Amino acid sequence: MTQQDRQRIAAGLTAGLSYREIARRLGRQTSTITREIARNGGPAGYRPQQAHQATVRRARRGTPAPPHPATPPIEAMEQEILEMEVRAGMPRTAARVHHDLMLSRDGRRTAAELARRLSVSPASVSVAVKYLVQAGYVRRERDPRRRRDVYVIDNDALYHSVVISRRQTLETVRVTMAVAETFGLDSPVGERLAKTAAFLEHISLDMIESADRWRGLLA
Repeated sequence: MTQQDRQRIAAGLTAGLSYREIARRLGRQTSTITREIARNGGPAGYRPQQAHQATVRRARRGTPAPPHPATPPIEAMEQEILEMEVRAGMPRTAARVHHDLMLSRDGRRTAAELARRLSVSPASVSVAVKYLVQAGYVRRERDPRRRRDVYVIDNDALYHSVVISRRQTLETVRVTMAVAETFGLDSPVGERLAKTAAFLEHISLDMIESADRWRGLLA
C-alpha cells in the first residue's frame, strides 16, 4: 500500500466513510482496509504518515508484520452501524459514545468509564454526551453515593429523540413563517417560505403521531 493510499484512507475516515466505501474507492478488499486501520491506531487515531513509516521500518528489519485475524463478523457489523450514524450527521465521538452505551449490558456508563473504554479525553466525552443529551438519545442521572453523573440509554430514548426533533422542527416552522410574512405572503419569496413551513409542520405532526402510535414497541 502506498503513502497516497494511506492519505486517502485518512481522508475517508475524516469524511465519515465506511471501511467498505474506502476500500471500494481504493480498489482494495474491505478486510485490507480494516487491518490497515486496526494496526495503525484505529479509526480515531489513524495517521497516514506514521502508518507508512511503520511499514517501512518493518520492511527494513525484514520482519513480517504480525498476523492479524480477520475482523469477526459481529465487530464488522458494529463498525458499519457506527459509520452509518456518522454519515447521518452525528459527530464521530458522539456516535462512539452512543454505540458503546447501546451495547452495554444495563445501558449505563460514567464519563470516566466512557473515556477509558473509548481512549478519548474526558473533555471529548463531555462534548459528546452534551450533544446526545440535547438530542434526546441519552439522559443524565446523578449518583448521590459516588457524586458523579451517570449517562443512561433506555428503551424510551428513541421516542424522546423524536419528540425533541419535532420541537426543533416546529421552531424552524415558526421562524420560517415569520420571515415569509416579513417578505409578504403574496411575494414569490414569501410564498415559497410559507409552503416550506407548511410542509415541515405537516411532516412533524405525522412524525409525532406515528411515534405515539408505535411507542409501545419500545416498552
